[in-house]
Amino acid sequence: MSLWIKICGNTSLGDARLAVEAGADAVGFVLAPSPRQVTVAETAGICSHLPENIEKIGVFVDVGLEEIYAAVRACGLTGVQLHFSAEEHLPARLHERLGHTVKILRVVHFEAASGAAASQEIARLAKDAHLHGVLVDSRTAAAVGGTGVAFDWAEARRTVFGGADGLKLIAAGGLRPENVAEAIATLAPWGVDVVSGVESAPGRKDGYKVREFVARARAAATG
Repeated sequence: MSLWIKICGNTSLGDARLAVEAGADAVGFVLAPSPRQVTVAETAGICSHLPENIEKIGVFVDVGLEEIYAAVRACGLTGVQLHFSAEEHLPARLHERLGHTVKILRVVHFEAASGAAASQEIARLAKDAHLHGVLVDSRTAAAVGGTGVAFDWAEARRTVFGGADGLKLIAAGGLRPENVAEAIATLAPWGVDVVSGVESAPGRKDGYKVREFVARARAAATG
């Protein structure tokens, strides 16, 4: 199975098209307070000009069913990424309203000191048939995503990625063209997600970095 690649934190049609042209599988839009935040209207305008086959993922933090549902319908999103401890049945309720074609991802933050806790959380999420996958990310005191900080891949391989029992795990946090091959070799993830590692400034993508990231990730996954 080929590696799934998502370029997240897009704020313009030009940046989203860079990801498409580079060969990414998905583009992400942060619909939450962030240097990369976009409105529902802005996201809808971008998505309407993207190819049908590119996945369009909305990133949500601390919002409920109705707000997520409205954004998915308005923007034509094909997936949602939940960055909070949502109520247990939210993925099921989203599928009831949106249908099972909408991909639902949850986020688990990994810290070496609490690797066992992350492993337990992922084991719990693996029982939810409504989740398509789990994005394993780093976290800082100031941000829940897009931190540019990598977590301890060796420890994560031992505690999380090594025993995921078939759950699709997506590596994120601190990835960039220069280290994505190492991350893939260490973690053997189902997918990778990048934000700041392919930017020239917060919210602005660097075309060279986007292309290099996708090319190096594909080469690492097939090599």
